[in-house]
Amino acid sequence: MRNDWEYTLYIPHDPRAVAIGRRTLRDILTTHTLPALIEPAELLASELLTNALRHTTGPAALKLRQSGPSFRVGAWDTDPTPPTITAPTDTATATSGRGLHLVNAYAADWGWFTVNGNLGKYVWCELGTELKPD
Repeated sequence: MRNDWEYTLYIPHDPRAVAIGRRTLRDILTTHTLPALIEPAELLASELLTNALRHTTGPAALKLRQSGPSFRVGAWDTDPTPPTITAPTDTATATSGRGLHLVNAYAADWGWFTVNGNLGKYVWCELGTELKPD
């Protein structure tokens, strides 16, 4: 029996919603007995949601999906502009500009696509059973 599932949390354009997304993600992974994914998934969800709220003016959504051996975290926002990885920064002291660097470092895979033409974009990343090595 496969244990596939999917949840979507729609959030307003409010920076406090990132913390609500993290707590929701933690509850979902705990309920589905995936505690090893909580910390990396919280980090990645925080970065994706923060980017969605920082670079747009509309609402956003956090989508979580377990399908077979992979777990996907994604964020939808209202801006169809492609995400870009900016020039490397000192991630130890930077307060911004590290989101997609962290996604690229911790996720097994990531990508994005536009939603319904120009109604926004969906940025996703996947975690497998092990994180990428340093």
